[in-house]
Amino acid sequence: MSAEQRVVVVVGAGPGVSGSLARRCAADGWAVGLVGNDESALEDLASTLVPARVERRVADVSDPVTGGGAVADLGRRLGRIDLLHVNPSAYREADPLHLDVEGLLDDVRLGGGALLGGGQAAHPYLHPGSRVTVTGSMAADEPSAAAASLGVQKAGVRNLVRSLDATLAPEGVRAVSVTVRGALAREGTFSHDAVAEAIWQAAHQEAADWRPEVSYPA
Repeated sequence: MSAEQRVVVVVGAGPGVSGSLARRCAADGWAVGLVGNDESALEDLASTLVPARVERRVADVSDPVTGGGAVADLGRRLGRIDLLHVNPSAYREADPLHLDVEGLLDDVRLGGGALLGGGQAAHPYLHPGSRVTVTGSMAADEPSAAAASLGVQKAGVRNLVRSLDATLAPEGVRAVSVTVRGALAREGTFSHDAVAEAIWQAAHQEAADWRPEVSYPA
C-alpha cells in the first residue's frame, strides 16, 4: 500500500449506508477496513469494492475487547486510519412500559458503545486531518415511543460525538454526527448512496468552520 493511500475503517459494516460509504471511499482509491458481526455480509460487501485493498474482521462491535481489537488490528495492518465511520444501532420494538433495563443497556452498548470502543482503539492510528463520522438519526430529537431505545441510542451517540470532537480537536482530528432526518429508502434523497455522500461531505468540512453535527438534508 502506498504511504499516501488513505484508509477508511467502517464499524458495523453491511449492505446499507455503511456499504455505500465504503464504496465511495474505494472509488477514490482508499483502502478499506470492514468490521461487523456478519461474515457473509462482509464478504458480499468486500466483493463490491474490487479493486480496492480490503481487510475485514468479524467481531461483536458492541464489545470493546473484540470490536475494539478488530479496529486496532486493522489500524496496524493498514498503517493508519484517515476516516473511522461508526454505523451500528439496534432497533427494538418496545415502548417505555415494556422496555426492560437489560434491553436498553444492550442497545446502548451497541448504539453508543461501538463508537466509544472503536474510537479508543482507532486513536493510535489517527493523525492530524483524520475524521470520525457517525450515522445519526432524527430519532435523537423525535423518538418513536414504539422503539424507545433507538432515541436513547441516537441522542447518546450524538452527545458522545461532541465530546469526542472536543477531545480530539487539539490533535487535528475531528468528529461529526450526520443526523438523517428521514427514513432510509431505495431511491431519492434518503437512499443509501445519498446519505453516504452526505457523510462524505460532512467529513470534508473546512476545519475552520467545523460542526460536530450536520443535518441531512441541510
